[in-house]
Amino acid sequence: MNSSFLSHFLCFSLCLFLLLLFTLSWLQPAIPPSTSSDHLLTHRKPTQASALPSTPCHPLDPLTISEITTIRSILISQPHFSSSPSSLIFHSLSLDPPDKDVVLSWSSGDPLPPRRASAVVRLNGQAHSLSIDLSTGTVSSLPNPVSGFPTMTIEDMTSSALAPLSDPAFNRSVIARGVRTSDLACLPVSSGWFGREIENKRRLIKVQCYSIEGTANFYMRPIEGLTVLVDMDTKEVVQITDEGGNIPIPKSAGTDYRYDELRGSENAEKGRPLRPISIEQPEGPSFEVVDGHRVKWAGWEFHLKADARAGLVVSAATVADPITGKRRSVLYKGFASELFVPYMDPTDAWYFKTYMDAGEYGFGLQAMPLVPLNDCPRNAYYMDGTFVAADGRPYVRKNMICLYESYAGDIGWRHSESPITGLEIREVRPKVTLVARMAASVANYDYIVDWEFQTDGIIRVKVGLSGILMVKGSPYTHITQFPSKQDTYGTLLSENIIGVIHDHFITFHLDLDIDGANNSFVKVQLSRQGTDSDATPRRSYLKATRNTAQTEKDAQIKLKLYEPYEFHVINSDKTTRVGNPVGYKVVPAGTAAALLDLKDPPQIRGAFTNNQIWVTPRDKKEEWAGGLFVYQNKGEDTLAVWSERDRPIENKDIVLWYTLGFHHIPCQEDFPIMPIVSSSFDLKPVNFFERNPILNSAPNLEKDLPVCTAAASS
Repeated sequence: MNSSFLSHFLCFSLCLFLLLLFTLSWLQPAIPPSTSSDHLLTHRKPTQASALPSTPCHPLDPLTISEITTIRSILISQPHFSSSPSSLIFHSLSLDPPDKDVVLSWSSGDPLPPRRASAVVRLNGQAHSLSIDLSTGTVSSLPNPVSGFPTMTIEDMTSSALAPLSDPAFNRSVIARGVRTSDLACLPVSSGWFGREIENKRRLIKVQCYSIEGTANFYMRPIEGLTVLVDMDTKEVVQITDEGGNIPIPKSAGTDYRYDELRGSENAEKGRPLRPISIEQPEGPSFEVVDGHRVKWAGWEFHLKADARAGLVVSAATVADPITGKRRSVLYKGFASELFVPYMDPTDAWYFKTYMDAGEYGFGLQAMPLVPLNDCPRNAYYMDGTFVAADGRPYVRKNMICLYESYAGDIGWRHSESPITGLEIREVRPKVTLVARMAASVANYDYIVDWEFQTDGIIRVKVGLSGILMVKGSPYTHITQFPSKQDTYGTLLSENIIGVIHDHFITFHLDLDIDGANNSFVKVQLSRQGTDSDATPRRSYLKATRNTAQTEKDAQIKLKLYEPYEFHVINSDKTTRVGNPVGYKVVPAGTAAALLDLKDPPQIRGAFTNNQIWVTPRDKKEEWAGGLFVYQNKGEDTLAVWSERDRPIENKDIVLWYTLGFHHIPCQEDFPIMPIVSSSFDLKPVNFFERNPILNSAPNLEKDLPVCTAAASS
């Protein structure tokens, strides 16, 4: 054994050990079904812990640890799989919920409906979509999509990232760049689909590497132009492309973002600009979590759970009528269905970076444990997620969701009367909201998703972007060096580092049930109307015209600033006392539209972003906007394809899809780590209540608040 081989072998062994250590820290060890739920609460504050129920308590509760273990036993004993159970790979396993009418007719204390699960597994390269009846052990096969592969497993990603290290040509390329193989950090990058024959036959992934020498922020030190195409099943290196030999590895100085590292640096900011802040609730929180997943707060009740693909799922949301006290349905199910992130660089090392973060990587699988006092305030309650590893065994993701009441000094409503009236009126109500939050770290990017419930009936869905840019190595250290006719595809952020322009689109599935399942979608157009100059000195006014969408194509909406609409979901069978149909409206915030060519392969797969709003009839098979199998699919099973059927949607059980979009042109403030940028949309009651639903809310009074000692004056 020569010294070169021994060196590479030792390096490979070290990297494998570190990667396995990372994986073990990421995937919490499986807990056998006999273990009580109390053992799941390690490292938690006793008053703010979420106990994972050992048995389901609600028809929509996620699969428990014991149920996952039972399903695994059922599947590996099936004749088709029993010959090679160790080769059976679990790509997804989740609850197959009962029909909506069964869930809505269920009451606490009733026996649970039969529990079923949906699974996607692979054996010998063949995918199987399955339905499992837990009570009978019956397994049924379901049809697979025409193209594509299931969501990657964590094991797929970690093993693929290691594969290039066993290739001598790859190691030579790395060393030629002046990088030691012991300093490599490699990432698995989904390869997209571009109509090539090889993409139809093999699960492919591309691996790109960085130098971790001198910084934890290895993303800022790319080995530019070195791309390895790997067969995800065999771990064979299919192709190596090396086109960046003249591009230096960016320096590590000034890239670290860890507090302990920055605190001791020469350029650390002097002083402490902010003192610690916290919200205290001396009488405890106003919300209650029942049986692990049902939340009650300020008239709202809803079911909350973690999901491996969607991340956070809100279900069965109802609100109490402030006059009658009757519970009224608003949202049956809401979640992030897909995240499409195309980068705007057509060069060889970048063109394929068109991620589908939910369908390719698993948005929930990438959710990291939330950090108390920083991700969530002191008064937060934490909820775990239970997922399945590639071998079918359960594991627990700690602190995946937090739930807390938020008060930022905002106002719920107010009115102060002018002195000229002689009325001394100063009426103000504070605005307190309830936030359910998760944060997913999909490699370099961090997504913070909030579902915020408000006392006035509004549900606000907010997405924040932070983390680290995916940057491109460059030979340039100043913008004056840019070639005049060559596109750099982004912004020079620091010496030899370009932040590439990209988009983020998050498409939400919103199964609204406004006072019942049968709803309609109404477009309310605001248009300018001329006046009769003899009747009024006004020359124009705005008129609202309502039009109920009959079919899906009527409800495909591209937002336009100078063609304003409101978008209502109404129940025409339920009206207020003065005759208005009850409803909710979607209130868009700042959003970005997809601008790529509609025939560009990434946009064919991401065609669900062609409109900001879609409305479809509810169909349990149509939950994932990018299709059930997203990895390397051809775009035949997407929201855009379903909606082309132009099915009737008036007075039907309908789903509204809303896409929140961001165009991101990186700037120097995004270096070396990004401050958060966010956008949101609201689901707001419109003629749903008879009057202001928080009219009777109480003001804050000094006697109700804790007495704190004032800070000494300077």
